[in-house]
Amino acid sequence: MKRVPGNFLPPIALDPSAGLPIYRQLYNWFRTAIIEGKLRPGQKLPSSRNLATELKISRIPVVNAYEQLQAEGYLETLVGSGTCVSSSILDEHVSPLAPQRSRETQAKSKDPGICRMGAERHLPEQPWFVGLGAFRVSLPALDHFPIGIWSKLVARHARNASSSIMAYGNPMGYVPFREAVAEYLGAFRGVRCEASQILVTTGSQQGLQLAAQVLLHSQDCVFTEEPGYQGARQALAAAGAKLIPVQLDEEGIDVSKFDPKLNARAVYVTPSHQYPMGMTMSARRRMLLLNWSNQTGAWIIEDDYDSEYRFESRPISSLQGLDTSDRVIYIGTFSKVMFPALRLGYVVVPKDLVPAFAAAREANDIFSATLYQATLNDFIREGHFARHIRRMRMLYSERRSALVEAIRLQMGDLLQVVGAESGMHLAALMPPGMSDVAIATAAAQRGVSSIPLSSCYLKPPARGGLILGYGGTNKREINEGIRKLKLSFAA
Repeated sequence: MKRVPGNFLPPIALDPSAGLPIYRQLYNWFRTAIIEGKLRPGQKLPSSRNLATELKISRIPVVNAYEQLQAEGYLETLVGSGTCVSSSILDEHVSPLAPQRSRETQAKSKDPGICRMGAERHLPEQPWFVGLGAFRVSLPALDHFPIGIWSKLVARHARNASSSIMAYGNPMGYVPFREAVAEYLGAFRGVRCEASQILVTTGSQQGLQLAAQVLLHSQDCVFTEEPGYQGARQALAAAGAKLIPVQLDEEGIDVSKFDPKLNARAVYVTPSHQYPMGMTMSARRRMLLLNWSNQTGAWIIEDDYDSEYRFESRPISSLQGLDTSDRVIYIGTFSKVMFPALRLGYVVVPKDLVPAFAAAREANDIFSATLYQATLNDFIREGHFARHIRRMRMLYSERRSALVEAIRLQMGDLLQVVGAESGMHLAALMPPGMSDVAIATAAAQRGVSSIPLSSCYLKPPARGGLILGYGGTNKREINEGIRKLKLSFAA
């Protein structure tokens, strides 16, 4: 595609009193302008220095905004050409996101199709889930959690428990906590929502179950990532859905591979940090996915399970924040950023589906523990949450580097690390022909937890691998764990 000559930008309005950092205001402005077609593919942008001079601000916010937009695929920088709008954002296959839906699509949203949960399927034996050491997936650094602060906050509410905390709660959740979650998601994840749309759950797994229960009829087709998260597939299958795996590439799930004849009711994705492979869905694919959803009336279930932990750049903004048609069900959890036993998560529900989700939540287990919602609300409001995330982001970055280096030194001929530098786990591919189930089983006998990559596929993969968590594993355990894992290959 030819480069589009630089034009004068539409007016950029910045508000220093808005409570939103200047770099974030710039990021939001450019992203919106690109999505709405005000900035065209290939269009050259002013240099960060020139734009800062024109706006009469420091250059640093402009550089930060450009870097985040480039990390998410909205901008590209070429030697000799400067910074341009990415040529892959909108091509002949993509149309601008339409805010309006057809009558048929609107009718679907009015009748979300609440259906009964199907019979639970038998789970195969999984011996690799052993202990709390190397390399248990999804386990945070529990020894670095500020338990002293948390204990004081719990005690504060336990000693002075009001009747509203001790009595039955709202199925949607404790209102002050929902307000805190909505503010956090808007500021740090780019989610567009109000507190009234936040449904508090016992974790992302319950969020997935509720979404499947509310949105799907038995035998509805649902596209899923291949490979993908087993827990999501279990929740969707339990609702009677027919799972259709869609192979991934380096940009994530490919809409062009969706079979239109299947008339799929939904798609499940992990766009910010794909589980388990670790790639980030490109901006172009996000827009294609949203257009597909808008045109077909299908739902998008976005699982944003650990995107706070991105090491090379700021966390990638949510897919939900780009949605203009209320087709995205956004699911998150505090299990990874706090601790799993807390059992608190959330769903951001489109406004017209709030009554259906609230009814399903009440039928499920009425409500989540109000005491912990009130405690976490204080933890967020008093700044402890943000500080904890910052500390853990640095710690996990160090642990990931240590794991990658240990693999390189001890198992460079046996494991190939894949995935972006983010999250709390990595995937490592094994040589063709080796059984990852056999290796994971042998490693478990040595006290090492490693999930076989093949367990995340619906169809047999061409190449096996291992998923290794490093969040709850210190450097000593990492080196010892890799030593034991190598022995498992020789067993």
